[in-house]
Amino acid sequence: MEFNRCSRCGNFYVAEGNVCPKCASKDGFEFSTFKTYIQENGLDNSINTISNDTGISVKNLNRFVEYPEFQDYKQELNSIEELKNALGELGNN
Repeated sequence: MEFNRCSRCGNFYVAEGNVCPKCASKDGFEFSTFKTYIQENGLDNSINTISNDTGISVKNLNRFVEYPEFQDYKQELNSIEELKNALGELGNN
């Protein structure tokens, strides 16, 4: 077994993941809030603006941006945006 240090609270724990079991639910909630914010507002705002609008700390937002789940979500958003642009171009012709 390996000790890990929680990236939210700093406590040590023995489990998988980058946050301790005590912080996991709050981390999941904030990550979901972050994804919803990005879906509704796009990726144009600064990290400080997103933090002010969502109440999520800049530290946690920076962690979320590195999550593989966010990278997958970002690719999905880019694909949707490309599709919207292509459909818009078709509608203009």
